[in-house]
Amino acid sequence: MDTTLSIIGTVSSPLKDLSSCPKQYSEGAPQAQVTIAPEYAEGLSTLTPGQDLLLFTWLHQSTRRVLKVHPRGNRDIPKKGVFNTRSPDRPNPIGLHHVRLLAIDGLTLTVDRLEVLDGTPIVDIKPIANETPGRENWGSGITPAVGHELQAICRAGWERGLLSGLNGNVSVRIGGSVVITRSGSAKGFLRPGDLTTLDLDTGKVTGAGAASTEAPVHLEIYRNQPEARAVVHTHPPHLLAYGIATGNVDTGLPLFEAGVYQEMLTTVAAMQPGTPELGVAVGDAARTHKAIFMTNHGLVTWGSDLTHALALNEEIDTLARLALLAGGAK
Repeated sequence: MDTTLSIIGTVSSPLKDLSSCPKQYSEGAPQAQVTIAPEYAEGLSTLTPGQDLLLFTWLHQSTRRVLKVHPRGNRDIPKKGVFNTRSPDRPNPIGLHHVRLLAIDGLTLTVDRLEVLDGTPIVDIKPIANETPGRENWGSGITPAVGHELQAICRAGWERGLLSGLNGNVSVRIGGSVVITRSGSAKGFLRPGDLTTLDLDTGKVTGAGAASTEAPVHLEIYRNQPEARAVVHTHPPHLLAYGIATGNVDTGLPLFEAGVYQEMLTTVAAMQPGTPELGVAVGDAARTHKAIFMTNHGLVTWGSDLTHALALNEEIDTLARLALLAGGAK
């Protein structure tokens, strides 16, 4: 029985030492690159940006003679057997990492949020759900995972009253492609067929159907703000009402959080929705602000993911609601 492992590639990451390495990808893990050895190049055939993958790593700085550990290294927590923990210290230190493939350039894969050190060996790569019979078809270049994320965030925005009817639009950036809601889609009831894709460089639609008319806003944000991975554009009722009543969106509330979120917000002048001019103005503003109020129109927010983009949108509308309740719009 041959139990030899083959190292198929290595990780390039800004994480250089264990002290700076997150224990989980959700704890601020950075984007990273995986370079595959030339002899395994054929194994990358048919992988496409947007896929969710499992990366299997060899955690080469681990201790292999450990069978019990304090979870997360916290000595206040009683020891557990390593097979009931995610500890890297174990007889065979194989790491399992759920990542999204952002781009492929030859033998180099760019992935999001990978919590391993620079130089970590890769021992295997496997797709998630790509071969599940009967899986939903969200469109060319749109994986079920991406489709479900957009579906969930649109539903959440609809339930909070930020998205109503057919208005608003939402997108995510995956490498050089943008997945965006189609024109005329009901965001509270998003389903397969309601999304399409855009080429970030050219702005051309690369999927089925017409993209949201506000596609220029999304494209310009991604082009001007490299940290933006998701964009949410809503027509928040309380912020719009406050803006109409006062002529501005500075609530002036004497709350600590009000000041924090106000600093994230800026305003662009009223322009015709869907025009390149509005897109350019919002893209320029996104260089320094995470939330941009489009006068007489709506609010657009960007974030590292859909959850953070929507959360900021909701926070700002909630402050406007508080200001209205407090009589600040008189």
